[in-house]
Amino acid sequence: MERELPKKRLKVEMEMKVVEVEGEVFWSWKKKKEKKKKKKKEKKKKKKKEKREKKIIFLGNGVSLQLVSAAHTDPAANGLKGKLGKAANLENWITKLTSLTAGESAFDVTFDWEEDVGVPGAFIIRNNHPSEFYLKTLTLEDVPGEGRVVFVCNSWVYPANKNKYDRIFFRNQAILPSDTPAPLRWYREQELINLRGDGKGERKEWDRVYDYDVYNDLGDPDNGADSARQTLGGSSEFPYPRRGRTGRAPTKTDPTCESRLGIVDSINVYVPRDEKFGHLKMSDFVAYGLKALTQFVTPALRMKFDSTPGEFDTFQDVLQMYEGGIPMPKSILDNISNNVPTPLLKEMFRTDGEQFLKFPVPHVLKDNNSAWRTDEEFGREMLAGVNPLIIRLLEEFPPASTLDPNVYGNQNSTITKAHISDNLEGFTINQALKNKKLFILDHHDSIMPYLRRINTTSTKTYATRTILLLKNDGTLKPLVIELSLPHPNGDKFGAISTVYTPAEHGAEGTIWQLAKAYVAVNDSGYHQLISHWLNTHAVIEPFVIATNRQLSSLHPIYKLLDPHYRDTMNINALARQTLINAGGILEMTVFPGKFALEMSATVYKNWVLPEQTLPADLLKRGVAVEDPSAPHGLRLLIEDYPYAVDGLEIWSAIKQWVTDYCSYYYKNNEAVIKDTELQSWWKEVREVGHGDLKDKQWWPQMESVEELIETCSTIIWIASALHAAVNFGQYPYAGYLPNRPTVSRRFMPEKGTKEYDELSTNPDLAFLKTITAEFQTLIGVSLIEILSRHASDELYLGQREHPEWTSEKTPLQAFEKFGKKLSEIEDRIMSRNNDGKLKNRAGPVKFPYTLLCPTSEEGLTAKGIPNSISI
Repeated sequence: MERELPKKRLKVEMEMKVVEVEGEVFWSWKKKKEKKKKKKKEKKKKKKKEKREKKIIFLGNGVSLQLVSAAHTDPAANGLKGKLGKAANLENWITKLTSLTAGESAFDVTFDWEEDVGVPGAFIIRNNHPSEFYLKTLTLEDVPGEGRVVFVCNSWVYPANKNKYDRIFFRNQAILPSDTPAPLRWYREQELINLRGDGKGERKEWDRVYDYDVYNDLGDPDNGADSARQTLGGSSEFPYPRRGRTGRAPTKTDPTCESRLGIVDSINVYVPRDEKFGHLKMSDFVAYGLKALTQFVTPALRMKFDSTPGEFDTFQDVLQMYEGGIPMPKSILDNISNNVPTPLLKEMFRTDGEQFLKFPVPHVLKDNNSAWRTDEEFGREMLAGVNPLIIRLLEEFPPASTLDPNVYGNQNSTITKAHISDNLEGFTINQALKNKKLFILDHHDSIMPYLRRINTTSTKTYATRTILLLKNDGTLKPLVIELSLPHPNGDKFGAISTVYTPAEHGAEGTIWQLAKAYVAVNDSGYHQLISHWLNTHAVIEPFVIATNRQLSSLHPIYKLLDPHYRDTMNINALARQTLINAGGILEMTVFPGKFALEMSATVYKNWVLPEQTLPADLLKRGVAVEDPSAPHGLRLLIEDYPYAVDGLEIWSAIKQWVTDYCSYYYKNNEAVIKDTELQSWWKEVREVGHGDLKDKQWWPQMESVEELIETCSTIIWIASALHAAVNFGQYPYAGYLPNRPTVSRRFMPEKGTKEYDELSTNPDLAFLKTITAEFQTLIGVSLIEILSRHASDELYLGQREHPEWTSEKTPLQAFEKFGKKLSEIEDRIMSRNNDGKLKNRAGPVKFPYTLLCPTSEEGLTAKGIPNSISI
């Protein structure tokens, strides 16, 4: 005899948030259970205010939901689909518009318990209203046999007439494809088909389609030949990771190039809406900040400097950017003020109604405004600066080039023993090499192939090599700098090089400071183009696209990786519109200019995914050796290497978390091999997303749990810690441009010239005339101030947006352990920073290395590891 279940009603109360920005209304829902007394009190409190506000009232059958059975199939669908419950509608959905602040009001959804439907595994939602909304969660309480059932949605739901299918959301379980309940399989597969799209037509904002394209949208050939740019990706000469496809029409001049959006529409560039900034965070500030910087601020500053060409004459002039402000004509400030939203204006320029542009003091200046000029700080920033990824062990002397001598002639170094032998603190060169005491910052080979063309522009710079000695106190002492130019008779004749050694006084002292500045110019450009843009932003985007196309939201690897993709496609799309495009801010402020992105494509040829892990990178650069007895299995040759020391702890914590998580779902290698979604994902990453490198032998085969763990750990490392290390120190270190100039405008002065005489008579002016000009400085500093900020609602490594992101206890416990481990690491980082014996932790500028501290407050903090590349 069957037991008769009592009738049951499943009731859900939710809360809506509304934000109005520039006429657009962004809706977000958040589940919230409230007591009736609290509701009455809030309604009474809001009544007066609501009379003054414009109301939008949605009632009745505007939004309906249906539960999808995970236990029973629908006979009418030939048993291929789960049985649907009766439609339930939102009740008492009333909300209002506000301006830039969140407004809330509750609504109910009531489902009848249907025995023939049973426990739901998903629900379908239909939006018959004219506006989209953001659905965060749906939670069912007291479900028979289950208790609490949670659906974490975090997705925009557009009106039903915008899409040809109903929206479906699955409960917070992670299920491998082979374990998917039969009633849910069709829905799981169909959702992925919808997300892949058909690869045709221009994408609209409501489309949920993830697809690939090459970088053919950087130039604007319709605006003249000077605005045309090389397509990146799809060729062996210029390989590149793929970007998200928008499907915009081709240009009239070149049908292989995609047309561009105007500046006004730049923030509306297509990315799937769930990838777009839609939450209340600083990312909204970023989007509008980049638009304002491009559309209003840059032209206004250009107007000032076109009419009254300006230069910084002294370092005190530069310091005025932070102490008193740069005086600006009232008409120019009025133009900026009238077109840039007030909160943005105050954050970016702090003009306070006065005729000055004023910036916050960069961390590198806070304790001492001249310590940045010391040789010790110059070396320290290679270990604890914004680009601590390049320095490597010098294994042969003199340094040799890897450039093809048939094309570039002899590019080997001209540094001799005589240049450094007297400065090795008792070592001979052979002893220093044998004892692994010599290191090199080598930008020669990456820059030389483009240097002739770069120097035809207003830029005048060199390809550089810097050799340093590891001293007994753990600091690095620069020994020699080599500046090289292409031979005037042609590339095949090799390089023309000049070697400089340290000096402190007179013209020679200024020349040494200039030599270090040329090195910093190289390093700044390489940092922005390669370490930052290419090796984090660009290489991660194909993983974002492939994950959404091939892994269901039910898939455990989707749930593992998804938080590390938040906002990446959108910030990359904004970058293509305003930063890395032809004439964009990056071309304007970084030395390679219009050759910048093309140069990064030549470096991508040598990108190797397995070498992106921190241990592999350190071993490749020779700054660490394998040692089973050492922490993390590596012994650092430079023991006080803050980036490496802190980074190895973060890497190990990430890998342990990923190991615990993956091992729960994949008990053996066979489970990896037989996971159809996983294998499709990996095939697409390799053959499409990074398709220009698909034939490289280094690709993991994805046939073992170990390969899966290593790959997922690498993705998370790149998207979180690696990006944090190269991004959030930009303003703290480079907000003061003399410390990290991005451009050099003239070559080293030669004896017998008035420029050389100026090295002695006015060394500051000689230095400032050589590096980044005032206009470029203001634009560049404005940009990196925006990009170095943390969001108000940032999610950091070890945090999730929803505590019930999965229903499985073991992964949740492993994640909690991961969070505690990160907290312990943060304490150890702070302890190391207080250890006076570790001279590289803070250096002469007394700015402790905190870029890999896991958490942070909002703003310019020089610390914190966000989950994803969201800025």
